[in-house]
Amino acid sequence: MSENVAAPGSIPIQTALSLLIAGALFGLGLTISGMTNPAKVIGFLDFFGNWDPSLLLVMAAGLGVSIPGFQFTTKSERPLFETRFYLPTRTDIDAKLLLGAMLFGMGWGLAGFCPGPAITSLISLDGNVFLFVLAMFAGMTIHHTAFE
Repeated sequence: MSENVAAPGSIPIQTALSLLIAGALFGLGLTISGMTNPAKVIGFLDFFGNWDPSLLLVMAAGLGVSIPGFQFTTKSERPLFETRFYLPTRTDIDAKLLLGAMLFGMGWGLAGFCPGPAITSLISLDGNVFLFVLAMFAGMTIHHTAFE
């Protein structure tokens, strides 16, 4: 396979197509599993009320695919369409990580969305979804401006 060379700021077509296919497959999985339905997500988080454990199957299936896939992929010398893997290097747990996890969990519990399902749900044209995604991107922008 020839080296993937692209103009600065552009994405090679094979990379763009693989991103499109992966994103579409992820969005389809989120939709089929019910993760785009905030009521289902909130029902999963309602341990002491009318708890809906069905999303445990979604999580188990996700781990069942991603763990072997990650193990298989990282044994390769490099990814198909990149020159190297971009893996996290930090292993410590700090206040920023804990605060981020706490904010993520609060947003998930209050709105019933996390980023992937929220973006997938934009197709519904629901105003609440647009408001959540707008707030999510505002939070990301504030974080990037203040902490990076």
